[in-house]
Amino acid sequence: MVERRVPALASAAVASGLWCWVALRLVLAPADVGPLESAVAVGGWGLSLLPVHVVAVPAAVSSRRAAAAEPDGGTGAGDGVS
Repeated sequence: MVERRVPALASAAVASGLWCWVALRLVLAPADVGPLESAVAVGGWGLSLLPVHVVAVPAAVSSRRAAAAEPDGGTGAGDGVS
C-alpha cells in the first residue's frame, strides 16, 4: 500500500515545488514571467480551491437536510396518512 503512495506523493511534491517557484518568480520579478508561467500559477491556485468546495456530503447529513426542508420538519405529521 505504501508503494502505491510514493509516486503520488512524489508527483505532488514536484507539482507543489513547481508552483511555489512560479509564484515566487511572479512576485519577485513580474516582468520576467511569461504567459506559461502565469498560467501555471493561476492553474495551481484554482486547483487549490477544489478540496474546499468539492466535498462529498455524508448520507446522514444529506438526509437531515432533506428532512429539515420538509414543511413539517421531517416528522411525518403532515403527510395526510391516518
